[in-house]
Amino acid sequence: MNRHARKASQAAAAMLAAAGLFAATASAGDAAAASQTAARTPDGHPDFNGTWENGSGYDFVKPQKGTDGSICITGCRQPGGSAPAPRAVVTPDRPVYKPDLVAKVKDLEKRQVETDPVLRCRSPGLPRIGPPDKIVQRPGEIVFLYDDVSGSFWRIVPTDGRKHRADADESYLGDAIGHWEGDTLVVETMNFNEDTWLTDNGAFHSKALRVTEKLTRTGDTMQWVATADDPQVLTQPWQLRPRMMTKAEHELQEPVPCVEQDLNHVVDGSHHDNPR
Repeated sequence: MNRHARKASQAAAAMLAAAGLFAATASAGDAAAASQTAARTPDGHPDFNGTWENGSGYDFVKPQKGTDGSICITGCRQPGGSAPAPRAVVTPDRPVYKPDLVAKVKDLEKRQVETDPVLRCRSPGLPRIGPPDKIVQRPGEIVFLYDDVSGSFWRIVPTDGRKHRADADESYLGDAIGHWEGDTLVVETMNFNEDTWLTDNGAFHSKALRVTEKLTRTGDTMQWVATADDPQVLTQPWQLRPRMMTKAEHELQEPVPCVEQDLNHVVDGSHHDNPR
């Protein structure tokens, strides 16, 4: 084989090797991308069906029973009598109220034990209830199921292009409609009553409240972002800190009924430091 033929042969071999390496790399990249791609329903949308761990409801409650039979919820001493581990400091995620309404929020927070609707087993409302604990998806509608500290709740979200109902009654969780923006589900809710708070800290709202939720699935995780807009009481729309949901294998179980039995025995206004 002459020198030119040998070089041509070597060049061809190098090209084949490079092509093989590129194909292997592309295949690995495609596999990695595929692992992050959510399954799809027959109508082509991402499959949101399933149970989702999201830190909502009473997940923050970690009761510990003492040797004397007492129950400690937060700031509990560790086994052996050691001091409790310091809690992480998280900047409060709170809406901004018009100046003349700030005092009302502070008063409701101070008297939370007396005024919080959730402590009377009422629905937390939106966006306080957070992401759904289970999603049932079918063509034209999605159902959100919740297991919250004050009970179990549900919402039916049409996704078939209909408008908000003109005859819908005001309610705790409002009237919702959904639509798809690419692979993101957008849920717009309005027509709320005034019997819920936006957060645990006295953040009341008016009947003008509108809440927009966006859910985007990537692999076995989903991001939930909510924005509350109430021009009657807030200085600007309030976007909550995004929440991450993780696909779970277990099913929801029937919750213990919420029965208010404590308010008649309250000694003072002490209350938990409201993590959500």
